[in-house]
Amino acid sequence: MDRKDVFEYVKKQYGTVPEYLWKESPESAVLRHKNGKWYAVLMQVKKSKLELEGEGTVDIINVVGVLIETYGFLPGYHMNKEHWITMLMDGTVSEAKILDFLDMSYDLIDRS
Repeated sequence: MDRKDVFEYVKKQYGTVPEYLWKESPESAVLRHKNGKWYAVLMQVKKSKLELEGEGTVDIINVVGVLIETYGFLPGYHMNKEHWITMLMDGTVSEAKILDFLDMSYDLIDRS
């Protein structure tokens, strides 16, 4: 699953479109709940910043949720690590899990 797939899904499911807020990080996008709160952030990050092996970058998605101890799930990168988790979008985490956690994040933000 890539960022294009995520954007198509959230537009269809929630009517959400990505917002690009940072000039210094033009590929980073925020997804807002209808209440105005963020429920996901998509970023491209150097693997070294996530303590992953190899050179280059990896696309990630940050969502509200609880960290599970499995490869591909990390504490929230550049977010509150108590409330946000990061999932790798390099094929490590299945499309179904990404969408499940994205839906969970949207629902959790709806309750807050």
